[in-house]
Amino acid sequence: MRFSDCHNFQDFRRLAQKRLPGPLFNYIDGAADDEVTYRRNTEAFERCDLVPNVLRGVQDIDLSVIVMGQKLALPVYCSPTALQRLFHHTGEHAVAAAASQFGTMFGVSSLGTVSLAELRKAYSTPQCYQFYVHKDHGLNSAMLQSARQAGVDVMMLTVDTITGGNRERDLRTGFSIPMRLTAASMLQFALKPKWAIDYFSHERFRMPQLEEHIGIEDGAISISRYFTEMLDQSMDWNYVAGMVKDWGGQFCLKGVMSVDDARRAADIGCTGIVLSNHGGRQLDGSRSSFDQLAEIVDAVGDRIDVMMDGGVQRGTHVLKALSLGAKAVGLGRYYLFPLAAAGQPGVERALMLMREELTRGMKLMGCNSINQLTRSNLRFR
Repeated sequence: MRFSDCHNFQDFRRLAQKRLPGPLFNYIDGAADDEVTYRRNTEAFERCDLVPNVLRGVQDIDLSVIVMGQKLALPVYCSPTALQRLFHHTGEHAVAAAASQFGTMFGVSSLGTVSLAELRKAYSTPQCYQFYVHKDHGLNSAMLQSARQAGVDVMMLTVDTITGGNRERDLRTGFSIPMRLTAASMLQFALKPKWAIDYFSHERFRMPQLEEHIGIEDGAISISRYFTEMLDQSMDWNYVAGMVKDWGGQFCLKGVMSVDDARRAADIGCTGIVLSNHGGRQLDGSRSSFDQLAEIVDAVGDRIDVMMDGGVQRGTHVLKALSLGAKAVGLGRYYLFPLAAAGQPGVERALMLMREELTRGMKLMGCNSINQLTRSNLRFR
């Protein structure tokens, strides 16, 4: 199977599974505990029906949106995700280049594998930075300053990782950063020699946002331990309010799920929030972002930009979220599997398919522009 034969999310997922060693595939594909929320995220869209209008003259479709002060050609963006060069040696460069080609925003994680400055220098498309608050507040200040100097457009503070989720697939495979081969995982890596050749024949794996401050090279750190031992569990609204003021620009909280928290985010000066349960990777049993979207939009949609992510696999999923009032929708696994399968061409194909699905869906819905999508176009089962 070639990436050009991939026509949807599941095709890319299967191809990524063929090309990645087991521990890496399961890191992307896995979630917390029984993975109930992971499944629920996509199932939530299936309980919602689209009600199209006809005879509306839809030869010209405008998919552009303005979110967090950024003009995007598509109502979707590539959410910041960690460790991308583990999945393909081009990593964040591939994602940023593809996002640039399609005129949308890409994100860089604190656990990213290419530096903010390097990406900002290479790509002019809007860039957001997923920030984690560490116990070392000096480190936090240094990282904020680095982001400011790099020219990051949107600060995206993740607030749902106050401790690590129980990702049992990672426990079984021994997945860690940097990678440590175990007896159980060595066979999995040996079965995928092309991945190993690509990984070891290109630039050394790095985590430039953190490496100056944290001794990653001193020993393997599991993702769960990173969240549990290095992040500041005393972080509260007062601290974040100070960060918002210090940043002085577009600032959103990623991982907000309750109406009370959405209102407090607006109160302290955030310009946006991302409804997110971290792809089901943190609190299993959490409500899906799509199910929670309407009441959040009703509460604060006139004060701040409301975005969402989680479970998005189709253009129609995006249209449903936009109809409920989301300003834009974040993609995660949707582009990570194509990245793993084929690097930049894979991400480009995934975004091309998304654009085609959105355009076709808008025409079939009888809408010329995103602002014409309303709740009148939806019915819930």
